[in-house]
Amino acid sequence: MELILLKNLDRVGDKHDIVTVKNGYGRNFLIPQGLAIIANASNLKKLDAIKAKEQAEEDKKVSEYQAMASKLEGKTLKIGVKAGATGKIFGSITNVQISSQLREQFEIDIERKKVELPEEIKEIGTYTAQVNFHPTVKGSIDFELVQE
Repeated sequence: MELILLKNLDRVGDKHDIVTVKNGYGRNFLIPQGLAIIANASNLKKLDAIKAKEQAEEDKKVSEYQAMASKLEGKTLKIGVKAGATGKIFGSITNVQISSQLREQFEIDIERKKVELPEEIKEIGTYTAQVNFHPTVKGSIDFELVQE
């Protein structure tokens, strides 16, 4: 069964992708939950209009994204972690933690998918994360891991 996804789904596809799934999964889960629609001729024509409308809405938000990027510039996010005597932290830092700390400390709501970490972070120190607000607006945030 071919479907057009209306939301990003892990292990299935991204929003507006045309995917092939098993009939039961599409008919019993994706369509009733409002996560997908059947990829027939009329819906494929609507898809272009939906994409254009969402792109226009996203382009309107560019000024907001630029304001957020400038608000982050030059600031350092402090994240408390549990670590051993050598400075190695228990676990690792993920983009989910960065996103939630941005919300708590600077009151900036950023989706976790827009935060990119340079490498796997497993030691106390200062790092820089890339934030992709929009294809034309990118920012970065410095964050410091401190021992609790």
